[in-house]
Amino acid sequence: MNTSLTLSPIPRWRATAQALRRYALFFLLALMLMVFGVAEPAFLRLNNLLSILQSTAVDALLGLAVTIALIGGGFDLSIGAVAALSLMISSYAMVVLGLGAAASVALALLAGALVGAFNGLLVFRLRIPDMLATLGTLFLLGGLQLLPSAGRSITPGLILPDGSSANGSFAPAFLAIGRSEWQGVPLPVLIVGLLAWLAWFVTERTRWGRVLCATGGNEAAARLAGAPTVRYRLIAYIASGLLAALGGVIIAARVGRGDVSGGNGLLLDSVAAALIGFAVLEARRPNVVGTVVGAVFVGVLLNGLTMLNVSFYSQDLIKGLVLVVALGLTFGPGRAHRL
Repeated sequence: MNTSLTLSPIPRWRATAQALRRYALFFLLALMLMVFGVAEPAFLRLNNLLSILQSTAVDALLGLAVTIALIGGGFDLSIGAVAALSLMISSYAMVVLGLGAAASVALALLAGALVGAFNGLLVFRLRIPDMLATLGTLFLLGGLQLLPSAGRSITPGLILPDGSSANGSFAPAFLAIGRSEWQGVPLPVLIVGLLAWLAWFVTERTRWGRVLCATGGNEAAARLAGAPTVRYRLIAYIASGLLAALGGVIIAARVGRGDVSGGNGLLLDSVAAALIGFAVLEARRPNVVGTVVGAVFVGVLLNGLTMLNVSFYSQDLIKGLVLVVALGLTFGPGRAHRL
């Protein structure tokens, strides 16, 4: 008697549907490139493509900040405010205090790390839920960043609240962070690319990353297995603050001023990049590669819409619709029972 079992082949339609879900975001990205390129030939020029990468560098960096927190099972809503605070601190340090580029960047990064540690204190010591704690930090930093300059942007010659004038200026070495190029590639793109690779390696190829993923997946089980889950999640929040602070430094270096509105919109775009990353290669979890692809996806979409003169108030609607389609193809019918 033959008791061997044979597995029936996967129907072709089902295999096609699986491939569509797995590569849906890349199909949509290729479709956007083709449509925008046909509608506006200048869209596919090298200079414009590099401009897209440069404009999405900060969103990708803050998206990585969100992703690191998500991997650890948290959610950091304060990253946009951290970037704005870092922008103002680095500008204030040079223009008002007269510090050099290195000291100003170090001060801004230190502020980001301290905010991350503060978020960890709220979550792990005071037992405040992640989203509520970081939401409180968002509002706290939103007011704090405006105090030193009385709500005004920081530029050389700024009149301070005490009536004196700021005599400092932005150091050329600082401005080079946001404006210089190497072999034709903007420096912010290279910085974000290097940090993205490092974040991918740490989260996907090291024991620390595996423990962090286990903590985010099931903190109780990871704790019972002996993992110091609080320490891992605290480090994740500090890393999130550092990445967000570096994003603020890049913005300040690019625009050459401490713009009080420089942090507007950073949170939504970075969260969108991180969430779109769930759909990349059907990962269905926070991951570094998906976040970077998601940031580029959003950047291509917004750049193309801008070149086609689509009104700014319609762009968020279109971005939301594309996001729903991309995630729908990944989490759509046939997959819901696995959630």
